[in-house]
Amino acid sequence: MAGAGPSVLLISGRLANFAAMEQMEMTTDKDSCRILVSVMLKHGVREAVVSPGSRNAPLVVAVSACAGIRTTVVVDERCAAFVALGKASVSAAPVMLVCTSGTAVLNYAPAVAEAYYRNIPLVVVSADRPMEWIDQDDSQTLRQYEALSHYVKRSYNIPSPCADDALRWYVNRVANDAMINCLSGRRAPVHINVQLDAPLGTLAAPRHDRWAERHIRMVEPEMSLSPEQTAGLARLLAPGRKVLVIAGFHDPCPELDRALESLSESGNVAVMCETVANLRSGRFIHDIDATLSSMTEEELAAMRPDTVVTLGGAIVSRFVKTYLRGGAPVEHIHVGMTDNTVDCFQRLTVRVPMHPADFFGTMAGYVRSAGGADPCAGGYGVRWQDYALRGRRVHAGYVESAPWSDLKAMGFVMSHLPEGCALQLSNGTSVRYAQLFPAMQAVRSDCNRGVSGIDGCTSTAIGASTEYSGPTVFVTGDMSAQYDMGAFALDCVPARFRMVVLCNGGGGIFRFIGSTSALPQLEEYFVVPRRFPLRQLAEAYGYGYFEAGSEEDLAVQFDRFMAPSDRPAVLAIHTSGDVSASVLREYFRLKG
Repeated sequence: MAGAGPSVLLISGRLANFAAMEQMEMTTDKDSCRILVSVMLKHGVREAVVSPGSRNAPLVVAVSACAGIRTTVVVDERCAAFVALGKASVSAAPVMLVCTSGTAVLNYAPAVAEAYYRNIPLVVVSADRPMEWIDQDDSQTLRQYEALSHYVKRSYNIPSPCADDALRWYVNRVANDAMINCLSGRRAPVHINVQLDAPLGTLAAPRHDRWAERHIRMVEPEMSLSPEQTAGLARLLAPGRKVLVIAGFHDPCPELDRALESLSESGNVAVMCETVANLRSGRFIHDIDATLSSMTEEELAAMRPDTVVTLGGAIVSRFVKTYLRGGAPVEHIHVGMTDNTVDCFQRLTVRVPMHPADFFGTMAGYVRSAGGADPCAGGYGVRWQDYALRGRRVHAGYVESAPWSDLKAMGFVMSHLPEGCALQLSNGTSVRYAQLFPAMQAVRSDCNRGVSGIDGCTSTAIGASTEYSGPTVFVTGDMSAQYDMGAFALDCVPARFRMVVLCNGGGGIFRFIGSTSALPQLEEYFVVPRRFPLRQLAEAYGYGYFEAGSEEDLAVQFDRFMAPSDRPAVLAIHTSGDVSASVLREYFRLKG
């Protein structure tokens, strides 16, 4: 304590003036923590998800003392990271994660990896022991610096103590650089590891100096194509060529909707989009799997595009991947802010690091000004719409006659989602079923498709629901829900949160996919049915609980489940896993 500044409150043998203390807005005496939080606030951080600990106490104090940052406390670091992921995915703003030393930061890895591949700005701040204690068999010490290096844009390390002006300058520079990296270009997580020495709980009055106040701004110039680049790319999209645009997961963007609509008016362009692409237009094909699976090999060959343009993240549909990876070569343009050369269809010829709305707006304007009809492509876009319409008719007839199953239940849920809700989907069969039932009444649809992990889906959905003022409906399976049971204990769950659980005995996807469905080990090693006390969990944590075991039950219970309430609710839908898998397999054998 001897080196502390005059603003530090020392309580030794003397009587402290407690009244004066209560009037002061106290913060930590650790300058590194104080500067970090101040700079993050200036760069737009308004949310922090904090997990309790002792080593991170100065960071927690600094965040709690910052009036501009709201805090959510989550005990389990894995849940905490997914909650932050959900918040940032909906708000589009950076969210700070704060954990203590030791294995805590390693629990962040699944959510940070997901954020990296979904371009979501998380700012991971981990407290650490001083460097000299690492690898010395001291409690809660491991090599934390760069522990997340494969899944963040940059890793930073701040030493302890932060005792002079040069080190305070360093902390300010690191904080500004981290936020600039997080938010510029392709957005992605960053990791700041802060070494902190004892004592950890000393409070001090706020002290505003230049290193807490300096804000380094990043000015990013507008991206645009040169006239020569525009003309060259437009030739690949021009009338006379068959152009297929495919959208993976993407945030809602009205400008992108308008640009793609305009481009599709040329007649030779068809736009296919997945549920999580969040595109909104009647001109687009929103049910890729229903369309492609209903077509014959001859029809697919005749509709093979000359040019494919992709945007957004990873594609869910295995049908479109198989379709485009085979057959004759095509020109493939990928549009988006990516660090890597993404060649999922093994056909990539052009990479355009540009925001899709800007790219398609430019292309639509150029093609429109060039004029011309579609004599060679023969109404390519219209023909795709015809196949999509036929696929919908086949789909509707099959679902209508199908027995009680996951397909039947999902059809009901997706068609009865309330107008203006937000839809969250878990990985496994939930997101795949959602591709068959476009829910245009939802304002947005999201799923952890960056790395498609089954873990943390519930926590992500809850985090997202805290950032959306309307109802959020989360559709998951019983196995996915078991992976994230800790989410039931979260204190931040809003009363408008609704969770639909497909209870089919666990692991429905393993009963369907070819790699596992025929294995003799299916039941023992993959499906692994076990008792899942969903009702008890829901009731123990204050959720309303509803269940349905038939179409008639679901029709009655769904309205009750969705009705406004003073608490969140769970709807368990019971189906047979074997029947559901059989129904889905037959679905994809249908032809128009």
